[in-house]
Amino acid sequence: METKTNEEERKTTVEELEGSEIEYLSYGGEHHLPLIMRLVDEELSEPYSIFTYRYFVYLWPQLSFLAFHRGKCVGTVVCKMGEHRNTFRGYIAMLVVLKPYRGRGIVGYLIVLFHSKKHALFCCGLSISIDILCTVFLVTLEAEVTNKGALALYGRLGFIRAKRLFRYYLNGVDAFRLKLLFPRPEFQSSLHMMADRNENHGQKDIIPPEERSLLEESF
Repeated sequence: METKTNEEERKTTVEELEGSEIEYLSYGGEHHLPLIMRLVDEELSEPYSIFTYRYFVYLWPQLSFLAFHRGKCVGTVVCKMGEHRNTFRGYIAMLVVLKPYRGRGIVGYLIVLFHSKKHALFCCGLSISIDILCTVFLVTLEAEVTNKGALALYGRLGFIRAKRLFRYYLNGVDAFRLKLLFPRPEFQSSLHMMADRNENHGQKDIIPPEERSLLEESF
């Protein structure tokens, strides 16, 4: 009997993939950094130094997440949060999912994790008054103008093109700055519950199961 090649086995595994098989973890320390770097180096055209990675994961470790399938890291999002023009804005620096795993809601769920954790930080009272919690929250990122697939995906997720940045990348390609607004007051009750949870890194699930199923359907 002819045995399957590694490529055939990998393809079969991905084809049989269900959303419940993906495990999402927040950044847990230095052992996660090589996994993030390998994904970004493989899938993104822009080269980043070790100092760039550490800038984000050391200052905002709670805003970086990894997606695993059967122990293999298949996706990641690296983010930060800061004050901008008298409000607070989230920024997605790196967002990667391996090609065989795309189109399965992983990108959307990674963004939801970032958004939910960002709100939970506000609920914890980190340098912000509770009044600001009810305002519109903004998330931004950049994407190459030639990356039609990514632009289409971000468009479906609700991002709008705010500005064209000429020769933004080292390879000379222009970028679009994309923005996503979150006027979601209905999230507040669940966000307060999340803020009361243990903030230890590496927890297996960050959003309640009943909310997770609804969010996955949306993306």
